[in-house]
Amino acid sequence: MKPETATPIFFTYDRTGIEDHTLLELYSRMLKPRLIEEKMLILLRQGKISKWFSGIGQEAISVGITSVLDKEEYILPMHRNLAVFTGRDIPLHRLFSQWQGKANGFTKGRDRSFHFGTQEYKIVGMISHLGPQFGVADGIALGNLLKKNKQVCAVFTGEGGTSEGDIHESLNVASVWQLPVLFCIENNGYGLSTPTSEQYNCENLADRGKGYGMESHIIEGNNILEVYNKVKSLVEDMREHPRPVLLEFKTFRMRGHEEASGTKYVPEELMDEWGERDPLINFENYLLGEGILSETKIETLKAEIKNEINGNLDIAFAEETIASTKSIELGDVYENFKYQEIIPNNTTEELRLIDAISQGLRQAMERHDTTVVMGQDIAEYGGVFKITEGFLEQFGKERVRNTPICESAIVSAAMGLSINGYKAIMEMQFADFVTSGFNPIVNYLAKSHYRWNQKADVVIRMPCGAGVGAGPFHSQTNEAWFTHTPGLKVLYPAFPYDAKGLLATAIEDPNPVLFFEHKALYRSIRQEVPTDYYTLPIGKASKLREGNDVTIVTYGAGVHWALETLEEMTEVSADLLDLRSLSPLDTEAIFASVRKTGKLIILQEDSMFGGIASDISAQVSEECFQYLDAPIKRVASLETPIPFASNLEEEYLPNQRFKEVLATLLAY
Repeated sequence: MKPETATPIFFTYDRTGIEDHTLLELYSRMLKPRLIEEKMLILLRQGKISKWFSGIGQEAISVGITSVLDKEEYILPMHRNLAVFTGRDIPLHRLFSQWQGKANGFTKGRDRSFHFGTQEYKIVGMISHLGPQFGVADGIALGNLLKKNKQVCAVFTGEGGTSEGDIHESLNVASVWQLPVLFCIENNGYGLSTPTSEQYNCENLADRGKGYGMESHIIEGNNILEVYNKVKSLVEDMREHPRPVLLEFKTFRMRGHEEASGTKYVPEELMDEWGERDPLINFENYLLGEGILSETKIETLKAEIKNEINGNLDIAFAEETIASTKSIELGDVYENFKYQEIIPNNTTEELRLIDAISQGLRQAMERHDTTVVMGQDIAEYGGVFKITEGFLEQFGKERVRNTPICESAIVSAAMGLSINGYKAIMEMQFADFVTSGFNPIVNYLAKSHYRWNQKADVVIRMPCGAGVGAGPFHSQTNEAWFTHTPGLKVLYPAFPYDAKGLLATAIEDPNPVLFFEHKALYRSIRQEVPTDYYTLPIGKASKLREGNDVTIVTYGAGVHWALETLEEMTEVSADLLDLRSLSPLDTEAIFASVRKTGKLIILQEDSMFGGIASDISAQVSEECFQYLDAPIKRVASLETPIPFASNLEEEYLPNQRFKEVLATLLAY
């Protein structure tokens, strides 16, 4: 017989088809993170952890979703989803070590709180920029579709994050590609201190699903059985009928955005109202009323969890403060890559630069069947430069994918594909457009391996450069933006032979590579190129000319400008180094040449300030100062945007000034 329920219950619970043991498990899964949080708040006040983002009052969402998904299905949580981590049975001492920045955590002390992922538990943690998380989920889901494994993934954000452009891009991509993603919005009333009335101007965020052609639902986020039942039904159907679903969970944040921010901006009556809707207390009272749970059982369960918490805290506190070395820190920026030389065959054919890139990309896709190419207009149309022409017919729509115009979401999706075991190759239609995908490149791709040992197996092809009258939005050579970012590799070949071999290596390399391709060289430069697949080492410059008077260091179109100049100035004996790789940079070759010649001139197409030439000049000054017989000279484009008119573009570019500066240096 059911006992009388003394405490009122705010929600109506539908337990149809749910066994008692499942109800108890859901309760236990909510209780555990609540008790951990209560302990963490004490430790925060004691200064034993540095920061805390509370999910108190929101546990039902994380518990309901995690309980429905299989252990092999990825979840992408945020910083209020502790119940996702505990629901995946991560040992508590490892979580506690993570929050203390110790080695048994997941980031080796390099990131905090919930900013981590783990392939072992199929969790992909957030970055503070929030939006890219949805795009990463797209990529994971695309990988699931390609594998035909009937898996879904779930990704979280708050109502504030939905204002970010990445979110909108990713929802659109998921809808267009019909990706099996649960997009979970925890609408908890405030983005830090900004209420929803100042965040968006629609009644419900779920209404946006209509605009994306996407199924959407509003769920009472504090009712654990409503969450569990609805998500379970959706997930079971999505596995058989893949599609994205947008879920808006109505809930509330009972603590500050993080503890230091407090809740003074929240009306007291609103706190009281949502306090009555507490998901744990309401469900506990329901189970008591149904006779499924007793006060004795509650106390026993709490004691067991508290003992587990305290025992695991003892383990974490006893762990030594993390120690590292310079070599360890530098060594973890990139995934280890052991270069395997594949020697070119003797049969060659004359190819333009564009043909060599296309052939290299095609042969790499033939060799590696887990490669996926994505970009605007790359399928039927073959790309705006026709590099992927014919690829669709050979490799099919699954591996050659037209994308909407949303660079940021596609970069993030490339990261998700990498997490799910694929090699992603993205064509940035023009290198100029990378600004629209800048955030996930420098904050997600570049940092993932260093942060939590997750490789970003992504190549981004970057058609770039001036000299074709394309104006300020289709002509930039913006490589220096990325050589400044640890974790990225940057390649910039000037010849068909180098382009084909380096592209093959870039695709073999498990690290993120930006592969710059100069548009003006696409059809103007020809060379004999081996017909078969071959590789070239990354980080090695090519010495094109041998001489004693001066060292010329350049790359891309600058290589051809330098060659033309040396053809005119036949009396000059120069070492001409084509860098080919900008990050990593072959400083050994540069230093050796400068020590021999005593003079250095660096030529780049990019404008001067903050470019590659500046760093090379600084390094040579530091390492080879005593060998220099003259000041180092840098030659670069004007400090203006790139103009359209041919006479203005000619004045902008540095190739004519290079000859003058070289003559001045030689005469010094």
